[in-house]
Amino acid sequence: MRVFFGTISGNVYLVLGTVFWASLALAFGWLGPRGHFIFWVARTWSRGVLFFAGVRAEAAFERELDPRAQYIFMANHRSLFDIPALLATLPGQTRFLAKKSLFQIPLFGWAIKMGGFVTIDRQDLSTARDSFAVAVAQLEEHGVSVLVFPEGTRSVTGEMLPFKRGGFLLALKSGLPIVPVGITGSARVQPKRSLKIRPGKVRVHYGSPVSVQAFGVRKKTELIHEVRAQVERLVGPGPV
Repeated sequence: MRVFFGTISGNVYLVLGTVFWASLALAFGWLGPRGHFIFWVARTWSRGVLFFAGVRAEAAFERELDPRAQYIFMANHRSLFDIPALLATLPGQTRFLAKKSLFQIPLFGWAIKMGGFVTIDRQDLSTARDSFAVAVAQLEEHGVSVLVFPEGTRSVTGEMLPFKRGGFLLALKSGLPIVPVGITGSARVQPKRSLKIRPGKVRVHYGSPVSVQAFGVRKKTELIHEVRAQVERLVGPGPV
């Protein structure tokens, strides 16, 4: 019964709530520094998604993170519920690197584009390079953090997919520390390719920042291995 009500109310809010909040973002997104109001809207929307789906997001921090500081957050990706769980718990103003298809959704896609979220088209390498250049400019001009799913897509099997290098090049270019993030519980709430929502708990575990200063482009592979190992540690050996 809880699954039935979580699925119905969660998906109804996902549609109606998205229309309402995205419209609000488009109407007033020009207020204040670029994207700040829209990030507030996105955080409020995400809390609504969690509430109506009967999902509780819990955050744990290995080390206190300054909400005024800038970071590159890198998280594992198993479910659509990773996004609202992150939006509800991220410290400070953060923009996502998001796949191109999300920006094609009416209202929602327009709102996140207006908010400074950056599209990534991995099928077009030249466009992808331009996108990372835009992300670096966002970091420098607006003083925000950026969140990246280094796997690039959601894993179906539960095994973590190989990490793509784009987010690491962004970190090396900007010089900002990488915060590894381990998400557990989201795949049980809603696995990939399923509309069914099971009420439950999603845990978001923020690790200690990893400085990129000791690596550099020549040691990019070592940096990727280090961050991946930290994400795996934060996820832990249990079900994700």
